[in-house]
This record gives sequence, structure tokens and C-alpha cells, in this order.
Amino acid sequence: MYCHHHHPLAAAAAADRNPNPRNPFSPPKATPSLRLSALQSPDPLSISSSSTELPEDVVFRTHNAKSTALLRRLPQPELRDDEMMLMEAELSKFGQRRNHRFPGSISVSHDQFDGIDDVDDRKVERAIEIRRAVAAEVLKQALRASKLSITYSENLVSRLPEFVDRVIIEAAFMKREPEFSHSTFNARVKACIQRSNVVPLVKWLKHNSLTYSQIGKLICKCPGNLECLRQMVEWLKSIHVKGESLGSVLIKAGPVLGRITEELDDIVGYLEMHGVRRDWVGFVIGRCPQVLALTMEELDARTRFYMDMGMNERDFGTMVFDYPRSLGFFSLEEMNSKVNYLKEFGLGADDVGRLLAFKPQLMGCSIEERWKPLVKYLYYLGVRRDGMRRILTMKPMIFCVDLETTIVPKVRFLQDIGIREEAVGSALVKFPPLLTYSLYKKIRPVVIFLITKAGVAQKDIGKVIALEPALLGCSIFDKLEVNVKYFLSLGIRQQLLGEMIADFPMLLKYNLDILRPKYRYLRRIMVRPLQDLIEFPRFFSYSLDGRIAPRHKILVENRINFKLRYMLAGSNEEFSCRVEAAVERRRRFESGIIDNDNADDDDSHVMESEAHPSSLEMDGFDESKEENLSENEQQCLLQVAID
Repeated sequence: MYCHHHHPLAAAAAADRNPNPRNPFSPPKATPSLRLSALQSPDPLSISSSSTELPEDVVFRTHNAKSTALLRRLPQPELRDDEMMLMEAELSKFGQRRNHRFPGSISVSHDQFDGIDDVDDRKVERAIEIRRAVAAEVLKQALRASKLSITYSENLVSRLPEFVDRVIIEAAFMKREPEFSHSTFNARVKACIQRSNVVPLVKWLKHNSLTYSQIGKLICKCPGNLECLRQMVEWLKSIHVKGESLGSVLIKAGPVLGRITEELDDIVGYLEMHGVRRDWVGFVIGRCPQVLALTMEELDARTRFYMDMGMNERDFGTMVFDYPRSLGFFSLEEMNSKVNYLKEFGLGADDVGRLLAFKPQLMGCSIEERWKPLVKYLYYLGVRRDGMRRILTMKPMIFCVDLETTIVPKVRFLQDIGIREEAVGSALVKFPPLLTYSLYKKIRPVVIFLITKAGVAQKDIGKVIALEPALLGCSIFDKLEVNVKYFLSLGIRQQLLGEMIADFPMLLKYNLDILRPKYRYLRRIMVRPLQDLIEFPRFFSYSLDGRIAPRHKILVENRINFKLRYMLAGSNEEFSCRVEAAVERRRRFESGIIDNDNADDDDSHVMESEAHPSSLEMDGFDESKEENLSENEQQCLLQVAID
């Protein structure tokens, strides 16, 4: 006995009515005919317009049947005509097939396109950016395929915006060619990159020590064919331009990529004719690439500018080699103004020419920013035009250094060690290289050495430097320390040596080859005590063969003796008169004319004259005062001199 729910037909009917009897909201299962008609319809609205009437509970989407059934059982609001038309227009878009688009294309309906001016600018910019990105990516892939690193390729492509734009434009024109009329944009970009040979050129330039930044700038500057860049690099290598300078020369030389090599060969030949050697040309162009941008007329005018100041071809060639910017960097008006300013120090045209040949870096200094502040500062220190001319001719580098960071600290240091302000200017004029020395590596160590090792008192150090500022230029280990050790080895105490240096600072500047023979002659031939040398350290400043030995010989022949300062100071005529007077006094003394008692009374006067020997040291005896002495006083003076 079968129940009704066990019968196959009953079960199928029940399944058709409700697949889930426990769920009242579950819709009935659609029949195969309904499913087929729904799938064949182009859109859901076509079903409602068909002649076949469907039950109201038919649902076309079964994956969310529960929510759909609930929605259909709720009361539906009636739509207005305008809302119905809008809904139909929106639904019609889903039925249209989207056309194929390539990267960078612009979607514009033909009924709205009347001209290029009507297209939205933002869409055009977006399309261009997309094409740039595509072209840049294709270029990166080409560089990576040539075994360049990913980082190098990305850095290089980021510096090639102009080249990428040229590739985009050329790829657009390639569309007109029959072989590329149906090609994609990517294919045309790839073909354009292969035509330009940019990848082999990049590898070749990288091999010649050019950085990716320089390569990017040069490729963007190249007007058209990139082979001109390779030819220019080859030409620069032929004139000995170094690899590290190739990129900077091509970038700074201006529009040199557009010039033919014959014009550049004429420039090189002209420089060789005027003293610049062939192996110097590469160095000159490497430091001043602007020379290649000059025309032959401009180059000839600049050359004659220097030749008119008395330079010969040799001086001109060495000047250009030392400072190539003096030829091709500055304008003729600026060069004329600087030469005229240098002439205001009292220099002639030939003097300025020699000065520029010796220090062509002067042409690179600014008049308003460098020279005028320096001149005002030197004038404040008491240096007048003659002193400035001496500084300029002896050490022209002073007019090229910075005033605040180089000169002012050294002047303040000289003032701090005790040199008066009015004496600082004279010290600078006396020894101009002082301003070019390092304060902490050269000047201060010398001052410390003189105080601690040479025995110079701190109160006398300013006097020593003011009298002989050239000591600051002497080497401590090769000169000063060697001389100090020599004088200490003679038995001179350090304190006495400091007093000798304060009296005669030049003592530390002499070579031992000059000091040893003179000291040996003093002690062995002249048989003088060491005290005479301590009292008169200027003894080493006189020539042994020209003054010391001849005058000592005269004293021995006349059997008289002078102190060193009386013996060596003065001219030969003054010395002869001094000797004759001493011989006459000795003759009278020997004949007994002079009274010994009067001589004893006048000893104090003679000792007083010895205590102030400065006039005798430089100028000899004062003959006018000597004539006013009595005969007894003259005999006493002679006796003291002999003793």
C-alpha cells in the first residue's frame, strides 16, 4: 500500500510546486522551457515584451532566490514615464559590446566629436601620460635586455623625458608607413627604439666613463641622429680629453653637437700656433669647454687681447694651460675692466701682461666682491699704493683669496702677539706670502717654537716677527730647529740665544754652510771670545771673504783691534778713516804725548760711548764729534779700542 507522497508523480509535482515546503518564500522551480527562453532573451526586458505570458512568481536569478521572492511579494511602486526611460537607457548599456582599446586611447563618441578643440584637455593629458609610461617601460626593457641593471635602466630612463617624447611622436608618424599601419603602439615604440640605436650608444658611453646623468642630458640635447654624439666623443678622445671629462665637456660646451669637426680642428690648430701644445689641448678643453663654442673671430680677438700686453706665444700658452678659463669663459668687456683696475696700482701694460702670465687666476676674481674690499682693508692697515703694488707683484695670489676667512684671522693673530697696528701693514709689505700660509699649520707652530725652543721672550715675539716676518715661512724641522741646535751646541744658553734672536732675527734663517766658516774664522783666526758673538750677532750677516777677512787683515797689519760692531759696520771709506785715526792715536800714545792720568779720567766717557753703539753699528764713528775731542780723549779712546 503506497502513500500519496511516495508516488513518483506526486513527488515530481510537489517538487515543481515548492522545492522547500517548509519555506513559504521559496519560489517554484522553473521549467526547462522557461530557462531556455530566459537564456535566449537578450535582456530581461525582452521577456516582459514577449507574447508568451509567464507566471508572476517566475525568477530568473536563483542564487539569491530568497531575497528576490520577498521583493516580488512586496507592493511595488509605480514608476513614472521619465524614470522608466532612464532605467531603460541604463539597462541598454549593459547589452552593448565594449570596443577594443589600446593604452593611451581616447574614448570619444563620433556624434559629439566635431574637432580637436572640443576634446577635454584632461583626457588628452591623461592619454599622453599613458603613452609616455608605455614608451618608458619599453625602453627600460630594451636596456635590461642589453645586460644593464634594473636600477641603472630606471635611473637613465628617468633622465630621458625629451627622448621619450620624441619616441612617442615618431611612433605616431610610423602609423602612416604601410608596414606599421596595423601594428600596436608598443610594437611601433620598440621599432623606433631599435632604429635610433640608443641602447648600443648608452653602453658605449657608459664604457667611456660617462655617468647615467650625463648620458641622459646628452641624448636629450642631441638634435636628431644620435650618431653625432658618438662622433663628437671620438673627436674629443683624439685630442686627449680624459674619460672623466668627456661628459662635462659635451654638456658645458654649448651647441657643440651641431658643429662639424672641421671647425673644431681649426680651433685646435689656432691654439697650437699660439703656444698651446698638442698634448695640452685636451686638458685645456677639459677645464674650459666653452673654448669650443667660440668662433674663429672671437678666439682671435681674445688672443690679441693678451698679445697686446707684451705676452709672447710661450707665455700665452702657459697661461692658457694654467688657467684655461682666462681664454674662453669671460667676456672681453669684463677682461678689459679687470686689466684697467690692475693698472690703477701703478702697473704698466707690460707689467700687467707679466703678472697675468704668472698668475692668470686673477682674471677669475671679481672686482666688486674680491678686490675692492681687500684694498680697503689694506689701506686701513696702513698699506699705501706702493705697498699694494709690491704685494700684487710678489704674491698675486693674495688678491684671489677670501678676505674674511683667509686674511682677517691672520692679521688679528699678528695683533694678538704684540705687533702694533701700524707695524702690521709694514710686515705684510715686507713679506706678502705671510697671508697665504695656514694659520694653524704654519704660523702658530712657528711662534710657539720660537717661544718654547728658541728662548724668545713672549714680550719680544712681536718685535721678532715685525722685524723678520719671513721667519714664519721657514720650516721648523728643516731650518729653525737645526739652527737652534747649532747655536746651543756652541755653548750659548737658551735665554741668551733668545736675546740674540730678538736683536737680530735673521740669525735663524742662515744655512749652516754659511754659519760654520764664519764662526771658525772668528774663534781660530781672529781669536775672539764667544761673548763678542753674543754681543754682536750681526757678525753672521757680513761676507767672510768680502768684509770680515779683509778688515781683520788691515787691523792686524796696523796692530790695532776694534770691537766687532766697529770693525764691520760702515763703508770702506769710513773704516779706513777709523783705522787711520786709531793708528795716529796709537803712535802718539807710544811716543808718550798722552798723559796717563788724563786717560784714566776719561775712561768713563769712553765706556759711555760703548754703551750706545747704535750709531757706530750702522754708520761708523761720527767724525764731527771726533774732531771736538781733546787730544787726551782721543788717545784714551784709541787705547780702549786696542785693548
